[in-house]
Amino acid sequence: MGLIKFGTSGWRGIIAEDFTFTAVRALSQAIGEYVWAQGSDARERGVVIGCDTRFLSEAFGAQVARVLAAQGVKAFLCERDTPTPVAAFEILRRRAAAGVVVAGGHTPPECNGIKFSTAGGGSALPEDTQRIEERANTLLGGPRVAEIPSSEAEARGLIERINPRDAYLDHLQSLVNLETIREAPLKVVIDPLYGCAQGYLDTVLRNAGCDVRVLHNWRDPNFGGLAPEPSEARLQELAFQVVDASAHLGLATDGDGDRFGLVDADGTFVEPNSFLGLVLRHLVTVRGWTGDVGRSVATTHLLDAVARRLGLRIHETPVGFRHLGERMAKGGLVMGGEESGGLAVTGHIPERDSILACLLAAEVIASRGRARLHALLQELYADVGTFLTKRVDYHLPQGVVDALQERLRQPPGSVAGLAVIDVNRLDGVKMILEDGSWLLFRLSATEPMVRLYVEAATQGQLMRLVTAGEALIGR
Repeated sequence: MGLIKFGTSGWRGIIAEDFTFTAVRALSQAIGEYVWAQGSDARERGVVIGCDTRFLSEAFGAQVARVLAAQGVKAFLCERDTPTPVAAFEILRRRAAAGVVVAGGHTPPECNGIKFSTAGGGSALPEDTQRIEERANTLLGGPRVAEIPSSEAEARGLIERINPRDAYLDHLQSLVNLETIREAPLKVVIDPLYGCAQGYLDTVLRNAGCDVRVLHNWRDPNFGGLAPEPSEARLQELAFQVVDASAHLGLATDGDGDRFGLVDADGTFVEPNSFLGLVLRHLVTVRGWTGDVGRSVATTHLLDAVARRLGLRIHETPVGFRHLGERMAKGGLVMGGEESGGLAVTGHIPERDSILACLLAAEVIASRGRARLHALLQELYADVGTFLTKRVDYHLPQGVVDALQERLRQPPGSVAGLAVIDVNRLDGVKMILEDGSWLLFRLSATEPMVRLYVEAATQGQLMRLVTAGEALIGR
């Protein structure tokens, strides 16, 4: 069993190898001590606990509650599998001291994880998680962590079972113009990928008068044998069903309901990066919302171009939605987005929400006479310029990764025949080229892997940047 280590989306591990009841108990004890240190008021305000649809997730969630209860920290345990954004909303609604979601996100079925959120509803920042993981790893080597039976904890009022779904769905009505969707109306296919967002999107859209077809809306801890990631490769069945149903839109959510995926009416995948530009323009020009815009360093500069056109400021953060969430929590941002299918808006939670993102996609096309997303995107490109993006992950020998890291200490002066005009080291090494295109290299902190992100105005230039990036890697 390895040590507990938080990444950009919490702690994750392979079930029964790294992610064990022993490790979960140790982490739960450390989280309880973190809450305990906030004072008696925090212990009474308690911790919201949710879980996804993975193998044993509800058992791990109950384990967290029992360990917290043994410390006198109240646990609000969700009755059914709960999307991460719903748990985040419940933290804010109850003014809870923290939140724990047992979820593996978009990782393969054999993995599970724990996401820890602070009282602000967003994922905890490194200064908090480092302290918690250090304490948890110390506990791993000690005696068994104390817990009390669920029945006793419930009788003493230390565990309370809750269902946050209805309050969350009610809140969505203040964020989405359901009347616009109702006036369309739309034919939609939804794929929750066997995850915990089942019963959310379909309920809202049916109530808004949409004709809805739902795929994979039952629990399968194996997720059909594939990772529940709403990527183009994973959404081929959704694409087929959209065309088969003559639907206007295909909507997908990942395993824990925080990342979105979109399929256009002709069955083509819509890059999350591209949709971020569309929804920003819609929120400002159609809905009249105002504020700055946040994006991660790996996210499309289409947001920058739209923001300039609208007179808005852009704020760039490291990769990991917790950094965008911190900016959202401070106020002043109308929207925050990241390239991997993450979206947050003002007036909601400082956390990505795929359910809201998908509803906004429906609102966008409904407001434009059921136009195709790609048609709207071409219209946007005509106004602000074309931005095409691509990400490639390379699993490499450690020696190759180390050599690249050394090489990037002094990046080249030109890439693919274009001058490098700026080098951004906010998170990885990002080289901005003279024509506005860019490459970003990010080295994994947990395994010998390099992520290459590229953006350009044409498909040809995009692939030239990929080739140039691979040459720098040494492939």
